[in-house]
Amino acid sequence: MTARSWVPVPKGSDFPLQNLPYGAFSADGGSPRIGVAIGDHMLDLAAALGDPVFARPRLNEFLSRGRRHWTAVRARITDLLTDPAQKAAARPSLIPRDAVRLHLPVDVADYVDFYASEHHASNVGRILRPGGDPLNPNWRHLPVGYHGRSGTVVVSGTEIVRPRGQRRPADGQPPAFGPTTRLDIEAEVGFVVGTPSALGERVTPAAFADHVFGVVLVNDWSARDIQAWEYVPLGPFLGKSFATSVSPWVVPLDALAAARFQPPPREPEPLPYLRDNGAWGLDLRLEVSWNGFVVSRPPFAEMYWTPAQQLAHLTVGGAALRTGDLFASGTVSGPRRDECGSFLELTWNGTEPLRLPDGTERTFLEDGDTITIRATAPGDSGVRIGFGEVTGTIRPAR
Repeated sequence: MTARSWVPVPKGSDFPLQNLPYGAFSADGGSPRIGVAIGDHMLDLAAALGDPVFARPRLNEFLSRGRRHWTAVRARITDLLTDPAQKAAARPSLIPRDAVRLHLPVDVADYVDFYASEHHASNVGRILRPGGDPLNPNWRHLPVGYHGRSGTVVVSGTEIVRPRGQRRPADGQPPAFGPTTRLDIEAEVGFVVGTPSALGERVTPAAFADHVFGVVLVNDWSARDIQAWEYVPLGPFLGKSFATSVSPWVVPLDALAAARFQPPPREPEPLPYLRDNGAWGLDLRLEVSWNGFVVSRPPFAEMYWTPAQQLAHLTVGGAALRTGDLFASGTVSGPRRDECGSFLELTWNGTEPLRLPDGTERTFLEDGDTITIRATAPGDSGVRIGFGEVTGTIRPAR
């Protein structure tokens, strides 16, 4: 029989007992500390478990303790929330979620962004290189990625200031400078590293769960016109570095066992260091809303490269993992237009404007637009668990 929590959980909640995502919160003007979400409440872990690691403002110290400790703490929390004998002692540690302020859950050490969706990469290739091969020759041989700017990773709800930069000139003209006119999103899934590795040490796909604690939602905001002018020959820079938003909840890998599946064989077969036999395909369903209207439902299950393969490639050259590292999947897109995770694809580079239900048309983001990304996944006992949301509103350039 499936255990039930004595904490009431509304039907359809993102945060049933099978989830228990971690977040950093503050209440009544106090300092940030760590809790887990259960239904419409937050369990204050410092108070409930008596462990001062949860009185810290970020998860990093807890994450550094490793998988055995993460699993043991999850079991303690589950026991606390299901054992009627502990109800009286634990109830004072419950705080309504609508009474707390959420913060960035981790101090982000390094940030790496990948390009792991074949559908997204192919769409971009068709848009930017019409008539040529949509995929570059290396794409099916390695997870393409770039190192981003960790200092501009911000928590959901942070307003996004339209960036300025150089834009591609007309033929024979100097480049223009000013606010981007092609501000875009990228709906992604991010992975938070807990256990570090040594410099020069390779992390295999089989060791993925030994190092990665959990999952967040990511919106990697992108200034497409700035990106198009600057990215040759070294790749993304100012077009990507102004802001990357993440959800305030870190869903533990332990909550995603029912979402895992074995991806189909890759063609050509990856090199030995990228062979992932650990079934780290994940059946996550994303949803993108533009000013409150759902415009896309990207399926993470369609990703070509798994997060375990991404981590293996990230470290194969000897790069060390640090507690708090974040690596993101790259834009999640499916085979249909309404499954695209960027507006570059959804409006086909602005040539096919999207009409929203309120009658407005959009190609790229305008000041005042609000974007929200949500996701769900199958959880234990047949329930669905959620990731909360990552949202941001565009403000004018400064």
